[in-house]
Amino acid sequence: MNDMSKIDADVDHIAAAETAINPRKRGPLLFGLLLAVAACGGGYYAYDVLYASRHAITDNAYVGADVAQITPLVAAPVATVLVGDTEAVKKGDVLVTLDDTDAKLALAMAEATYQSSIRRVTAYIANDKALSAQIAGREAEQAQVAAQLVSAEAGFEKAKIDLDRRKTLADKGSVSGDEITAVETVLKTAEASLSGVRAAAAGAIAGREAAIATKEANAALISGVGIDDNPEVLAARSARDQARVNLERTVLRAPVDGVISRRQVQVGQRVQPGMTLMVVVPLQAAYVDANYKEVQLAHVKPGQTVTLVSDLYGSDVPFTGTVVGFSGGTGAAFSVVPAQNATGNWIKVVQRLPVRIALDPADLKAHPLQVGLSMTTDIAIAD
Repeated sequence: MNDMSKIDADVDHIAAAETAINPRKRGPLLFGLLLAVAACGGGYYAYDVLYASRHAITDNAYVGADVAQITPLVAAPVATVLVGDTEAVKKGDVLVTLDDTDAKLALAMAEATYQSSIRRVTAYIANDKALSAQIAGREAEQAQVAAQLVSAEAGFEKAKIDLDRRKTLADKGSVSGDEITAVETVLKTAEASLSGVRAAAAGAIAGREAAIATKEANAALISGVGIDDNPEVLAARSARDQARVNLERTVLRAPVDGVISRRQVQVGQRVQPGMTLMVVVPLQAAYVDANYKEVQLAHVKPGQTVTLVSDLYGSDVPFTGTVVGFSGGTGAAFSVVPAQNATGNWIKVVQRLPVRIALDPADLKAHPLQVGLSMTTDIAIAD
């Protein structure tokens, strides 16, 4: 117990000594701590003023390109496929050819229809002259029948007068009954002749009017236009031209320079209009979509210079770009299932807005990039 008491006394003595010394050391330690905090704050302030405030940086950026989809415009079996995935092509290169048998037959039929329409319209023009002559003939016939009608009317009136005279004489006994009968027969004959001429006159008028109507109907088909401008010829020519275009569409060509990707077509496959056979990726026109936080974009404007580094080449190969513009909405707004911010359990999340960056074509030519590669972008917002 004596030993324990001695140990306790020694501990109390050491604690008392440390208590006497600590107040003298506390000042320098606190000053050193404050100096370190001030140095850190000053360093951060200098970094923010001299660098961070002049740059907007993100590694949420990816290479993109406006790919050209190769789709047929006519239905036909595939005859040949001349390219494969990863193959570089130039604008105008033949990629796929379709069986053109049906297209050639359709063009031949359309050409025949076109030639027939030209001949038909030529016949319309010829008929117009024939119908004009027919109307003139009908008018002459009408004039002739009109003259016959006058003669028949005169004969009928004469026969009627003769009958009246014979009847007057018959009452006095100067004319026999046989003579009266003969005159009555002449009157009936003249009346019948008059009726026939009147019918012929009506027929001549109707024939002339029918000829005029036929000529007007024929004239409506050719009025105001020549053979080449006639609607029938124009329609047939359009059908012929469409058939020719369909024949040309059996050969599918590259619309732009680029690299073949996602080839999905094989020889013998029957394709339909709108089917995606492959895509051509114009890597020489690639761009970068950088997804910046909204709090980083206050001073970002189109035209500012961008320095980019790809994960493919590393920091030893920097790319130069230019800010083109901003997307019309954030990624969350255009997502398949957009966020429902009007709910009661809403939590605010910093949104990202895609910024389109155009790359220097010389850099792309020297160091090609593929769609989807990761990039780090640094926008010089001081510009």
